[in-house]
Amino acid sequence: MNQKHANFPNIMWVIGALIILFGITAFFVIKWANVSRGNIPVYGTLPEFQFTERSGEPFGLNEMRGKINVVDFFFSNCHGPCPIMNGNIRQLYDLYESSDRIQFVSISVDPARDTLMRLQEYAQELGITDFRWLFLWAPIDSVADLMENGFMLAAEDLPGGHTVQFVLVDNRGRIRGYYSGIDDAEVELLQEHIRIIGRELP
Repeated sequence: MNQKHANFPNIMWVIGALIILFGITAFFVIKWANVSRGNIPVYGTLPEFQFTERSGEPFGLNEMRGKINVVDFFFSNCHGPCPIMNGNIRQLYDLYESSDRIQFVSISVDPARDTLMRLQEYAQELGITDFRWLFLWAPIDSVADLMENGFMLAAEDLPGGHTVQFVLVDNRGRIRGYYSGIDDAEVELLQEHIRIIGRELP
């Protein structure tokens, strides 16, 4: 038997071992990736608060518990990012229309003009007739305090300088993520995180 044929079994053994090694490596890489995607951090827990929903009913942390919440800050006369943000929330609102476990919470940063009546009109303009999407009013000092000390977001130069972040809050009132409300890729990531957190619900 020549040297070439003698080495053939060894070469096949090495190739087989490499295939097994690559398979094991791929398994752990995929497993690690899935664990990483599911490992959504907790940034903090919201404090107790109580604002007023457009309906006139009180709304606070207690009404957020037990549901997945997507929160944003806006004002009805905004001609900058707010229409884009609310357009993206509207898509999410439609996407989860069959779920009573997800709600959307928009907080006005212009309470002087965004009266409860104006918030009712604004909701109607967006075609919102139920209370899966809520519109909240509170004095500006209370709004700024909640933004800074609750949601850990800047509250300077309101209303025009308001954040464009969507904030994901879980059923225990914990902040689980921040996402640009004007970036499609960020909104898609928000959807993925909603699905993951949905698995945590009892």
